[in-house]
Amino acid sequence: MKISIIGAGNVGALSAMRIAQYSLGDIFLVDIAKGLSEGKALDLADAQAVLGIDYNIRGSDDINSIIDSDIIVVTAGLARKPGMTREELLAKNSRILKDVCLNIKKLASQAIVIVVTNPLDLMTYLALKVTGFDKNKVLGMGSSLDSSRFANLIAQELKLPASSVETMVIGAHGEGMLPLARHTRIKGVNLEEFLSDEKMEELTKRTVARGAEIVALLGSGSAFFAPSAAVAQMVKAIAKDEKKTLGACAPLNGEYGIKDICLGVPCRIGREGIEKIIELDLTDKEKTELSHSADSIRSLLKQLSF
Repeated sequence: MKISIIGAGNVGALSAMRIAQYSLGDIFLVDIAKGLSEGKALDLADAQAVLGIDYNIRGSDDINSIIDSDIIVVTAGLARKPGMTREELLAKNSRILKDVCLNIKKLASQAIVIVVTNPLDLMTYLALKVTGFDKNKVLGMGSSLDSSRFANLIAQELKLPASSVETMVIGAHGEGMLPLARHTRIKGVNLEEFLSDEKMEELTKRTVARGAEIVALLGSGSAFFAPSAAVAQMVKAIAKDEKKTLGACAPLNGEYGIKDICLGVPCRIGREGIEKIIELDLTDKEKTELSHSADSIRSLLKQLSF
């Protein structure tokens, strides 16, 4: 299996490392910055003996190296700066992504594409339209990361291992996300048994603001450890045909009463990409909030050119 990662910055390079450690296939790290992907690929290759894992990784500044890829991860684009919303990145990153997707369409028409570039919901939609690929073959990493953040904050509050928390975040990857406390379980027990409504609301707000909090603390750039872990999890689910339920930014066509946008929802992920969109039982309040999240994305679509 050939797995290409376009963009060799922090998220791209760490994704390459995690994918290599899963032994999922041949990895091609691509970046227009001369020498960047080659240097990082050599460094990652040198870790094999220490890790006791064999893998094949190459770096290139030539986009043609993605030819015939089975999976392509797109991290290329500018990162957020302190005080900047994901949506403010739209104009610059849409130009970058459009060019990338035209090359994907030409060079790897059978690939499954995972979009990581922000603003993620809009960039996933742009990738879908520019490539013209089937809607199951273009998905975005977003709500799986948001769910992991929500789980971590809950675990810290309850002083429990994060692995014991099962949760789900839906909606836009940004200020419009909807962490679902009602669908959260601690070892199978509803979160409501552990936390008050006020505390759950506090943790929900902290989850929504988590990305901006990290950006503000870093001062330059944005999160990369957790995003790369979410990317590798998604690649693994596809490469190993795991049929695993993960939060993904998916093209909706009537699910949840929403059409013609990409939004974070739980999906069954396998070798064909998005194999099923799972519709959760939502309250009227949750449905309204999800609709508002969708509207916030739809209002920005007119700024995209295909």
